Amino acid sequence: MINGNTKVVGLIGNPVEHSFSPAMHNSAFDKLGLNYRYLAFKVEEKSLKRAIYGAENLNMIGLNVTIPHKINVIKYLDDLDPVASKIGAVNTIDLRTLKGYNTDGVGAMRALEEVTSLKGKNVVVAGAGGASRAICFNLVEKNVGSLTILNRNVEKASLLSGEIGVNYDSINEIASYLEDADILIDTTPIGMDPNINDKPIATSDMMHEDLVVNDIVYNPLETVLLKEASKVGDKTVSGLKMLLYQGVESFKIFTGVEAPVDVMENELLKLI
Repeated sequence: MINGNTKVVGLIGNPVEHSFSPAMHNSAFDKLGLNYRYLAFKVEEKSLKRAIYGAENLNMIGLNVTIPHKINVIKYLDDLDPVASKIGAVNTIDLRTLKGYNTDGVGAMRALEEVTSLKGKNVVVAGAGGASRAICFNLVEKNVGSLTILNRNVEKASLLSGEIGVNYDSINEIASYLEDADILIDTTPIGMDPNINDKPIATSDMMHEDLVVNDIVYNPLETVLLKEASKVGDKTVSGLKMLLYQGVESFKIFTGVEAPVDVMENELLKLI
């Protein structure tokens, strides 16, 4: 029951209408009997500063941060977790201290490692935004064999690759990179609801049957990219798993207690 003692957490981004995070977190709060509620807030880029300070002054507990604010939000925080500082992107904020964290990379690695090992693998990552930064820094920590960042804006890919010390190229060259790739990770919003019929970054004729394909978009569960991968029998990793595991990490930051993972996952699956 919502009352005067209810603690509020939430999500900021644009768009947020598609988000499964409120249902996921609220199911966990209910299971553990915690007097918290999680809400989603659409925030334009021009309003980001006011949104952060407004949430802080309203005594909200914390926020998750999604596209397109993961990098720009840093300028409005007082402190950064070392991992978030290294990555240069934030997806979780403890508003009690205005401290930023990044749980995206942890969530992505846990999701991938459910189906494949990472050490020594040749990985191609599409996109060079906030989620890509988190994933790429964590991939390097996992000692992958090679990592190539592909992006439509090649300059942006170059900047990120230079920070990490890996390869980069135009997304238009993806077919040649997939020939020797073990893992493809799409961090772009292509195929996200409602644009579920967007042209994917790669098609089945570019993929070999031993490729692991991960799309961090989770709505729909099977994106156009994952459908293409399924045509050749590739292992696929839905963005739902990354959402789950980054949420588990955020939940602990917000509440100080361990999240009921099974409850959160079951709630997500109800929404598919």
